[in-house]
Amino acid sequence: MKFDMHCHTKEGSIDGHATLEETIELLKENGYNGMLITDHNSYGAYRHWKKTIKGIKHTDFVVLKGIEYDTIDCGHILVILPHGVKVPILELRGLPVSILIEIVHYFGGILGPAHPCGEKYLSFTNTKRGKKFESIISRFDFVEGFNACESEISNYKAKALAKKYNKPCFGGSDSHRTDCVGLGYTEIDAQIKDETDLIKAVQNGVSITASGSYYTKTTKQKIGKLNHVLVYSFWFYNKGLGLLKKRKRKIELLKEDYIQLQNKLS
Repeated sequence: MKFDMHCHTKEGSIDGHATLEETIELLKENGYNGMLITDHNSYGAYRHWKKTIKGIKHTDFVVLKGIEYDTIDCGHILVILPHGVKVPILELRGLPVSILIEIVHYFGGILGPAHPCGEKYLSFTNTKRGKKFESIISRFDFVEGFNACESEISNYKAKALAKKYNKPCFGGSDSHRTDCVGLGYTEIDAQIKDETDLIKAVQNGVSITASGSYYTKTTKQKIGKLNHVLVYSFWFYNKGLGLLKKRKRKIELLKEDYIQLQNKLS
């Protein structure tokens, strides 16, 4: 089965310009069997899918719920939870990567760094924690080995990292606009009908390949050196929102601990 494993939408990402339905239609036209929604710290597009599209249209297409989570110390991480599992704290950016890994694995999910060798602050190997503790990669379940919006050297390094730690590679477009949809893909030698099937495929070591073609109209390519200003601005934006939502994250963690305790007692 062929999936685009990195898709942003207008319904879920503030920088998304392609609607979920536009993305689905374009992927179907190009022979894709499904997609993984990976909006920034939001499941909004997946809720839109469930409420207005699922079971009504595109019944021959698999839409998987994922998220691109902004950690406070290790850049962007792609997260996939089992079908039906809800963890509200994942919509509150700013957790340290070590805590994120514990939470995702506790709930039976998988995770891996998005564009791990890409831009400073946004990508695992170009964060302070990633540089000092590269061995944390061993705790991830996969690596994004092909991202259509990255450079060839960035993707080459990402695949080398995956090979070094024996991790499967995902591929995706990282699409925010319609002309980027489907430029990156992941082929999985298994039948995938929901997130749980995908998780099992990764854990069971089925054949997974990632590749695609490059998108040449990214913002960083258009503005050149000014992109450094954009990167630093995003860093301040991410840190600021992370700190603002710190109290909410603590409350969500306490709620989850309480629910787990109740389940054990019952």
